[in-house]
Amino acid sequence: MRIVVDLNRCEAYAQCAFQAPDVFAMHGEEALMYEPCPGDERREQVMRAAASCPVQAILVEWPGGPAVPEEAGTGARG
Repeated sequence: MRIVVDLNRCEAYAQCAFQAPDVFAMHGEEALMYEPCPGDERREQVMRAAASCPVQAILVEWPGGPAVPEEAGTGARG
């Protein structure tokens, strides 16, 4: 899985950091840092984090498949 965050769209609400703190972290008040290729064991946390983003700035990509926007939920992919 690969995470892509549109940092121009991100407004630093930090909901992703609450849902998946091992993957997303706020540095300062506005800088989001994230692990772009977390392990599959973090899939559920990452999908919850993407779904919690109020501005829909997080996409999750799967090998051999299209990007999955957060509104697609946690369907069987991957």
